[in-house]
Amino acid sequence: MRRRFIVAVFAFAAVCATAAAQKYNVVDKTVAVVGNEAILISTIENEVKTQQSQGMASDRNMRCELLESILESKLFLMQARVDSLTVNQDMVEGNLTQQLDRALTYLGGEDQVEEYFGKPLYRLRQEWRSQFEEMSLTQQEQQKIIEKVPEITPYDVRHYLDTVDQQSLPIVPIKYQLSQICIYPDREAANLAVREKLLELRERILNGEKFATLARIYSEDPGSARRGGELGMASKSIFWPAFSDVAMSLKPGVISQIVETPDGFHIIEVIEKSGDMFNARHILMRPQYTDSDRNKAFRTLDSLRTEILAQAVTFQMAANFYSQDPATRTNGGQMVDPTTGSAYFEIDQLKAEDYNAIKDLKVGEISQPVQSLDNEGRSGNTVYKIIRVDKIVPSHTATFEEDFSLLQEEVSLGLQLKVIDDFLNEKIEQTHIVIDPMFKDCDFRRPGWRDKFIEAD
Repeated sequence: MRRRFIVAVFAFAAVCATAAAQKYNVVDKTVAVVGNEAILISTIENEVKTQQSQGMASDRNMRCELLESILESKLFLMQARVDSLTVNQDMVEGNLTQQLDRALTYLGGEDQVEEYFGKPLYRLRQEWRSQFEEMSLTQQEQQKIIEKVPEITPYDVRHYLDTVDQQSLPIVPIKYQLSQICIYPDREAANLAVREKLLELRERILNGEKFATLARIYSEDPGSARRGGELGMASKSIFWPAFSDVAMSLKPGVISQIVETPDGFHIIEVIEKSGDMFNARHILMRPQYTDSDRNKAFRTLDSLRTEILAQAVTFQMAANFYSQDPATRTNGGQMVDPTTGSAYFEIDQLKAEDYNAIKDLKVGEISQPVQSLDNEGRSGNTVYKIIRVDKIVPSHTATFEEDFSLLQEEVSLGLQLKVIDDFLNEKIEQTHIVIDPMFKDCDFRRPGWRDKFIEAD
């Protein structure tokens, strides 16, 4: 639900706001009161600072929007306490850990975090935990309100289609249903070759050559290679477990054995460790494949394609017997989006190489062999494939027959927004709220706020 996230986004962004007030020298002033909850100008101004750091332009309208979001969050929070909702401590601790890791990584360590926020780390933990506890209650209350929306029936969808302006109906983009047969290059030989190269580099470092110099020349991690392989002080939680476990076990200056992660193969040198953080250099190398690997795979795929087109074998049987992709071979090669579980792909959900291979094909046609990537690691592994277009759903205005689930979600979303709006409008009318007249020119979304301004002295 779109609006459901407004409060959550603000609450998360505001975690640092109170703590950062001292750094920005904001003179505090209460600019609104909701029940017994005060809203400070420093909270708004420091959120403006946060958004400015992300490249957003600052204007008065931004402050108005922020204030209205905070006002709404306070109404949800008050109702959550009336309803005796309990904090989800697992969520709080998870968010707190992520927040601390981000702050420590971005600022470079505990001392830098304490200097930046102007208070000890234990105080920051307390303040952030309190913020996340309020966020937990707010989100639960929103969900409780949304649960009042009944399950959407086909009748509801029909009624929606009969009453809505047809021009406002969602446009469904073109979608493809695809099957593939995949062959991987000789990973074992390529892995052995990259291991041998890294062992050679490790030996050169042990014999006196500079790790940083070799990282600049050979590392395939462009972000760190230009810094001599240095990653910067960061929490161990942001790295692959295999990488961070080795790094945390090394003494500074010691060169690791080869470490394998989904990104490739590494050798690591730890520069500094502090608690659960470390700064390390690494050289990353990935398996490289030759034209011979590609040509061999393409010949096999081209032969399979010829046999399938000659109806000597079905695509499904060929996928079951020859495809080396475990995710698709057992279901006749049919591709499924790993993030959504859907068998239909929009253009931006396809690998660029896959889309270029099928963009001009008709239903039932099979692409020429193509080099592509799988979904492993951050960048994917090399794979060779042929792709069959099983079905094309042209771009169209959503219809009951073809897009029932989409329309059902659209109707449900509209009702969810309505119950949230009804709740907030009712609470604005019933709750003791005062807003400083410095915000009287704001164009708030909800007209009820206009009756809540106090008179200036």
